[in-house]
Amino acid sequence: MRIIGIDPGLQRLGWGVIESHGSRLKHIGNGVLRSGDGPLGVRLARLYHELTDVVARFAPDGAAVESTFVNKDAAGTLKLGQARGVAMLVPALAGLDVGEYAPNAVKKAVVGVGHAEKHQVEHMIRLQFPGVTLANADATDALAIALCHLRHSQANHRLNAAILRAKG
Repeated sequence: MRIIGIDPGLQRLGWGVIESHGSRLKHIGNGVLRSGDGPLGVRLARLYHELTDVVARFAPDGAAVESTFVNKDAAGTLKLGQARGVAMLVPALAGLDVGEYAPNAVKKAVVGVGHAEKHQVEHMIRLQFPGVTLANADATDALAIALCHLRHSQANHRLNAAILRAKG
């Protein structure tokens, strides 16, 4: 199973792709997309096209996006929400199911503690994928989001299999 994790942001949108074969994890790629300068519509279009290219290049089986949190001001929150819309739209248009995870759920899945610090998340990502070059903190977060989605998907799969076995 190949998963793309997306850490939405208007200025920097982080992405990370991982793959699972049973219990083995593999880093496929990570990076950051920058919207640059200009009118909001142009910046969102740039993110849309670049993320579309990433999804086409890595052909994931599933996607996960971090849920929006409230910024210091309403305008910033609205812009983040628009970037998050692009982050959800691109994989959905590619036919992927898109999971959504709160930041605390991601931290709990990766570190084991919902209120973990950023450096703890990075440390765990480096342990999971030794030797991988991380593009920046946004890409690291995106890999954590992908890992969270993968772990939730695996748990749901095991639960469904157990229910089927119990039904006989």
